[in-house]
Amino acid sequence: MIKSMTGYGRADKKVELRDYQIEIKSVNHKYLDITIKMPKNISHKEEEIKKLVKSKLHRGKIDILVTFTDNSVENKKITLNTDLAKIYINQLRELAQEEKIWSDIQVTDIAKFPDVLIVENNQDDEMLEQELQEVTMQALNQLIEMRRNEGNKIAEDLQKRIGEIKEKVENISNLSTGLIENYIVKLNARIKELAQDCEIDENRIAQEVVIYADKCSVEEEVTRLNSHISQFKELLKSDENVGKKLDFIIQEMNRETNTIGSKANSLEITNEVINIKTQLENIREQVQNIE
Repeated sequence: MIKSMTGYGRADKKVELRDYQIEIKSVNHKYLDITIKMPKNISHKEEEIKKLVKSKLHRGKIDILVTFTDNSVENKKITLNTDLAKIYINQLRELAQEEKIWSDIQVTDIAKFPDVLIVENNQDDEMLEQELQEVTMQALNQLIEMRRNEGNKIAEDLQKRIGEIKEKVENISNLSTGLIENYIVKLNARIKELAQDCEIDENRIAQEVVIYADKCSVEEEVTRLNSHISQFKELLKSDENVGKKLDFIIQEMNRETNTIGSKANSLEITNEVINIKTQLENIREQVQNIE
C-alpha cells in the first residue's frame, strides 16, 4: 500500500557507557531532502547515516537529530597543553601586578581555560558505525511504520473520493446520451415553427445533427477518465513510490474534465463537472503527501 511522507521515529541505545539517541521527522517534499544534526565527535559518520536513510526513504523533507554521549574512559587520552597553560599564567600574573590585586592562581583554574586540556577520543570506528546504524535503523522502522499507517488512511479516503468521481462520470455519460435526441426534437420543433408550410430538407437536418453530435460528444473524454480512474485505483494498491504518478494522473483527469465542461451543452453535466473538479482538488491535496 501507499505510504505518507509524514512520520516520526525515535530510538535510544545504551552500550556500556555510550548513549545514543536518534530522532527522525519527515514531512512532504517534492524530492528527498535530508538534514542531519549530530555531535562534532561523530560528525564523520554523517554520510553513512544518509546512505542508510536513502536506502529506505525516497521522498520527503527528513530532519535527523543525533545525540551521542560517551562516558567511558576506554580509548580516551588527555593531553595537557603546557605552553598554552604557561601563557595563561603569565598573562594573569601581569594583570594582577598592574591592577595590584592578589594573584592566587590554582592549577584547576588554568585547566578550565579553552584548549588547555585536550581530550582525544580514539574510538573504535567500526564499532561506532555499527551501533549508529542499529539505532538509526530502529528509528527509521518506527518512522516507516507511521508513514505506512497514515498512507493506509489516505488510501481509504482516496478510494472513496475516486469512487464518487466514477459515479459522476457515469452520470455524465448517461446525460450525454440524451443530448442528441433532445437536440433533434428541439431542432425539428424550431424548424417547423419558422418554416411553417415550407418543405423541410431532411438531409440538411441530418447534417446539422451530425455536426452538433461531433461538437458535444464527450465519449472520448469519458473513456479516458474511466481509464485514469482504473489506473489510479491500481496505483493505490502498489507498494512502490507512486506519489508522482498519482499527481500526474490527477492532472490528466482534470484536463479531461475541463474538456467535458467546455463541450457540454447541459446544466446537469456542468454541475457534475463542477463536482468532479472539487473532488479532484481534494484528491490532489492528499496526493501531495504520498511518497
